[in-house]
Amino acid sequence: MEIQPISLFERWFDRERAASRAALPSACCLSTQGTDGFPNARFVSLKEIVDDHFIITTSLLSKKGIEIAALNKVALTFWWATTQKQVRVQGVATQIPEPQAEKYFNERSSDSQIVSNISTQGKEIDKPQTLEEVFARVKSAKSKQKLTRPKDWGGYAIAPVRMEFLEFAPTRLHRRKLFERIDQQWTSRYIQP
Repeated sequence: MEIQPISLFERWFDRERAASRAALPSACCLSTQGTDGFPNARFVSLKEIVDDHFIITTSLLSKKGIEIAALNKVALTFWWATTQKQVRVQGVATQIPEPQAEKYFNERSSDSQIVSNISTQGKEIDKPQTLEEVFARVKSAKSKQKLTRPKDWGGYAIAPVRMEFLEFAPTRLHRRKLFERIDQQWTSRYIQP
């Protein structure tokens, strides 16, 4: 029986994490369609895979949150330099439930929690020092205390509909395999580099 794409992803990801010295091996590029029609791409961190869904977190009022609310078809791209592999995921993003968002927020570092509370992600600011001063005040006041999750902070579960796996080859004759979900079943085929 052929290995399923989520299992293959997890196998490749585990190998990269074991071999890599990257500070953020879970970093991936999230692509959305901008409200102006242009594509937008930015790096986010994969939290985990739950029930075959890729989980990411963010401010729901950020540009990516607004774009996902308008069109929830997204893409994730993983490039693992150490093992020379790439995985492209296309899927549908849905907002994660409040208890799950709470769990991920509580796992964040104190600094990350402060930033989530004081920053309106992507909004213009006169000078960065203003936010740095607020950060320092909040950090001093809440030195050992966890902050509460802002209501606009949450995440998305991305249900893949296509997953493409590429194994890099120095000859440029890369091996590519495309999985596609059709009628609730995964199909697969090899595609040319």
